[in-house]
Amino acid sequence: MKKLLAGIDFADDSSSVARQLIGVTVLVDGVGGRIVETEAYDRLDPASHTYGGMTPRNAAMFGPPAHAYVYRSYGIHWCLNFVCREAGHGAGVLIRAIEPLAGIDAMRERRGVEELRQLCSGPGKVCQALGVSHLQNRLALDAPPFTLLAREEEVMVQAGPRIGISRAMDTPWRFVLAGSPYLSKPMRAPAA
Repeated sequence: MKKLLAGIDFADDSSSVARQLIGVTVLVDGVGGRIVETEAYDRLDPASHTYGGMTPRNAAMFGPPAHAYVYRSYGIHWCLNFVCREAGHGAGVLIRAIEPLAGIDAMRERRGVEELRQLCSGPGKVCQALGVSHLQNRLALDAPPFTLLAREEEVMVQAGPRIGISRAMDTPWRFVLAGSPYLSKPMRAPAA
């Protein structure tokens, strides 16, 4: 069953949704920007929170598609994921970085930094800048406080290995907007 939002079928597999999200605008209470970096995760993926089955922490990722799964990383930073696939499957897309476009003053105040490139260049920074916490966990992405806007133009997407994980590190499920200065880390060059 399709779950279309911003021109994306969130019932699709996580790697497809992660690629399609590049260039989509995400706003939380009007603050946000263009998604420039994502990572896909799936229940069959050893790097995924859902790999070992459902727990109270990851239950939202088993929920219906086009909902938020927000979790705390290392007990410090909130991380925002968009749930995909059918309810019960356990797949999602981590929003790793965005290009700030709306509510930049609010982002600067929340983050305590002025440099535009440092506002949302990592998943913890994204949540801090957008004011995302456990309060948005399980919320639908097609209702307030969330707004997702379809790409306004075609974008060039690069794929490569995910970062910051210790399992399935070579799975090419990290997607970035080619040439974006707002990434969390530069895309690793392919091995020769």
